[in-house]
Amino acid sequence: MRSPLSALPTSVLLRSLLVATVSSKPYLLRPSLSLLSFLSKSDQRRLLNVDRNIILHTIFKWTFYKQFCAGETGRETRATVQRLKDMGFHGTILTYAKETVFDHATNTQQGLGIAREPGEKDVHANQGDPCPHIEAWRTGTLKTVELLGETDSVAVKLTGAGPAVTDAFAAGQMPPRQMMDALEEICTRCQQRGARLLVDAESQHFQRGIARVTVALMRQYNRNGSAVVYNTYQAYLKRTPTDLACHLAAAEQEGFTLGLKLVRGAYMASDDRSLIHDTKHDTDTAFDAIAQGALRQEIGEFGAPAGRPFPSVYLFLASHNQASLLAAHHLHQQRVRAHLPTVPVGFAQLHGMSDAVSLRLLQLKGPEGSPHVYKCSTWGGLGECMAYLLRRAMENRDAVSRTEDELTALRVEIRRRLKSLVTFY
Repeated sequence: MRSPLSALPTSVLLRSLLVATVSSKPYLLRPSLSLLSFLSKSDQRRLLNVDRNIILHTIFKWTFYKQFCAGETGRETRATVQRLKDMGFHGTILTYAKETVFDHATNTQQGLGIAREPGEKDVHANQGDPCPHIEAWRTGTLKTVELLGETDSVAVKLTGAGPAVTDAFAAGQMPPRQMMDALEEICTRCQQRGARLLVDAESQHFQRGIARVTVALMRQYNRNGSAVVYNTYQAYLKRTPTDLACHLAAAEQEGFTLGLKLVRGAYMASDDRSLIHDTKHDTDTAFDAIAQGALRQEIGEFGAPAGRPFPSVYLFLASHNQASLLAAHHLHQQRVRAHLPTVPVGFAQLHGMSDAVSLRLLQLKGPEGSPHVYKCSTWGGLGECMAYLLRRAMENRDAVSRTEDELTALRVEIRRRLKSLVTFY
């Protein structure tokens, strides 16, 4: 079997090699993280503004940005989405870049372009005044939905709607009516286009409120055995099985479909460490238990003998762990061939990361088109995406072994192509 990376265009391969090299070398990564963190702050003057400084813009656009993001404009984004589909991906999951990250260690939050201005009115306190941050988020997200092609989906970070929303989430409350109206408009548009809306998990400081909103939307839109809205569950959190059981019970009792997007988690650097499993092994075990339990239609008391009925569930596995994804795919195929009950499942990795995993899954594609593999990508201006790029760089820092494996695989593929070129000549 050929190396999965043989499907990558040479330009993408070389850029991936550059980024993986920086990510795997602490003496290169540390200053890169410091620079990204500095430039990601929204109050930089013109000289250091990546959208205005042509030198900074060019450097970041053609390295980190193009590695992890789809485009600054609709035209660039559509072109990237089409290139991914030409490589065999079933579709792309697009995200509008804005978000707010809460740092548990410093008890501060940062949102690019959405910080509370001096004297700004709190929409949550005064429902009569429209919030410009919510409106900007609504507009950007609807533009994202309009960029979707057939089989594409949209992912949203609800904290990108600004302080009125994050204040409500931090209190575990529903957001302002203006935000709910925006979400209902977005859900309706996704439903009309046959697209899915994947609500991303975010900082735990906000997550209780985010989950309340997402379950409310699933109650409204996930009817008649279909799933428009998905909630994201982070396997590295110790309480995730409890939260999932609560949502499975609601779906079973109220007759809606649970959209279950499962990830390991990406906020270890900023969340309260005590909430997270003590070891990577514990996180892997939790991820596999939920994924394989859903595919067997048996999680806890749901689907168990003499237990509660297993509700309608659509599963989406967003992970860079090849062993977990291959095991899930093989289990799903076994159950389909044996005519055993299972659930629909899709697989996804982030744009610019774990290409070997994505392309390995594509090599397993059968005549019926399974597995359905997606790339998750963010679009928006370079300045808007700086906070996202910083988080991707931090994720590579924390996943040292995976980054080293990716670097080794990229080097092997480069040598193979050079050898083939020399042999040809």
